[in-house]
Amino acid sequence: MVRRIVLLLLLFLVFICESTIVPWLIPDVLHTRLIPHLAYILILFVTVYYHRHTALVLGLVFGLLHDVVFYGDMIGAYSFSMGLSAYVLGLLFQSPRAPYPLMMTVVLIGSLLLDNMLYGLYLVFGLTREPYSWALGHYMFPNLLLHFIFALLVFVPVRRQLEKVAKLRKRAAEDE
Repeated sequence: MVRRIVLLLLLFLVFICESTIVPWLIPDVLHTRLIPHLAYILILFVTVYYHRHTALVLGLVFGLLHDVVFYGDMIGAYSFSMGLSAYVLGLLFQSPRAPYPLMMTVVLIGSLLLDNMLYGLYLVFGLTREPYSWALGHYMFPNLLLHFIFALLVFVPVRRQLEKVAKLRKRAAEDE
């Protein structure tokens, strides 16, 4: 229980940091191109190393926070995209002992999937008029690079914490 609360607090702290500290670290030239979704990257770790249903709920909750706090044009786009993409990636790649290259592949696929889903939703509802090639080069690939670097930095500590949470969950299930 304590580990789960720590995980939620860590996700919330990363959510706060991606809007307060990260913009200071990004050069002014790239402010319109980089849109960090660092909490989503941690949710991808949850979907691979812990459980896809937990990642679905976290994706819905933190996606809704993104919708309300940052992007008020359409409520629910981030919530839907984060939740669904985390769940689908959990179906495909869930493994409590996933190796480093597999997790980095999940981060790359997840980042592209999230941005593509958001682009598609915004295109369908008429909130964007830019062509896909422009979106791919202007913000999808730069986001992909930022998310990959963040995943490289947090891989070891996050994996250790999620392995401990999974062990506690397994031990609690055996006791019942």
